Amino acid sequence: MSEPALLDIQTADTRVDLKGLLPEELQAFISTLGKERYRTKQLLAWIYGRGAASFDDMTDLSRGFRAELSERARLSHLTEVLRTRSSDGKAVKFLFALSDGLQVESVLMFEKDRRTLCISSQVGCPLDCTFCATGRMGLLRNLTAAEIIDQVLAIRRELVAGDDDLTNIVMMGMGEPLLNYDAVTRAIRLMGLEMGPCLSAKKVTLSTAGHVPGILRLAEEGLKVGLAVSLNATVDEMRTRIMPINRKWPIADLLDAVRRYYRRIGRRVTFEYVLLAGENDADADADRLIALVRGIPCKINLIPWNPIASPGPRHQRPSQARIDAFADRLRASHLTVSVRYSKGDDIGAACGQLITNPQEGRG
Repeated sequence: MSEPALLDIQTADTRVDLKGLLPEELQAFISTLGKERYRTKQLLAWIYGRGAASFDDMTDLSRGFRAELSERARLSHLTEVLRTRSSDGKAVKFLFALSDGLQVESVLMFEKDRRTLCISSQVGCPLDCTFCATGRMGLLRNLTAAEIIDQVLAIRRELVAGDDDLTNIVMMGMGEPLLNYDAVTRAIRLMGLEMGPCLSAKKVTLSTAGHVPGILRLAEEGLKVGLAVSLNATVDEMRTRIMPINRKWPIADLLDAVRRYYRRIGRRVTFEYVLLAGENDADADADRLIALVRGIPCKINLIPWNPIASPGPRHQRPSQARIDAFADRLRASHLTVSVRYSKGDDIGAACGQLITNPQEGRG
């Protein structure tokens, strides 16, 4: 599976974008200005802790220093275009415009004392899974680390102002995170900064359609994120039909990578399984799933398919009785199982529903 050419980000501004820099890189930049080391911590706190949108917001820096920063550097930021709240108030979908006019979506979910933000890693997605709306866009480009982390900063800034805060991040929005590995892992490290969002890798779940090299690289580098693998079928023929990535990395190879990840990282893996009526929801599918994951410390998230827009549904959601029967069959084998009824399906914010149309300017 060859990776498509990506659109370049066109910008005439050659100043250094401080958003997206790791602490040691920001320190190196500060050194070029001949400033004291403590300035690095000040900037980290303003950029990643308080979510400053400009240098003018950094009120404990002298006017001269702010002016010097403005000449040599910049702070990129996303522009909120639209937000939509679900009828039950448990999900809010944000549409953000990027500097080149492209758009991405993020979803904030409320559940008791949890505030979980689902963020995007690409504009569109190249994998073309048949049950997911994002794949119908194709891949327009990867997001930068700054664009990924800014989804967190923009939404967190508003929560903190209301005496609230994020508790978890899920990289389950638009795109395949492991196809944008460097930017995604950089953003995850920035999320964990003590003077920033302070969300450790253990509070971040990365969902992959099964990019085996990326899983193995995560294991090798020891980044202890929660790994969620979108499995969705128990035989290669079926999985290839709904997830073309399976042609390159079939189920056996994928599960081998997951086992290696667990041995290296030691965190239980989540298998996501989108239930499609009459396709992968039979008792025989449940029995094969039980056999496939045997010996892998894991959790199963069953996701009843969420309908997506034109060119028309190619799948159907199973009946509630079939969903319950499938889940019960897994539980009878002592698997940890949850049925995830995605929040925000009435606003196109549920799992698999994210899609943007830059021409129309709405999600």
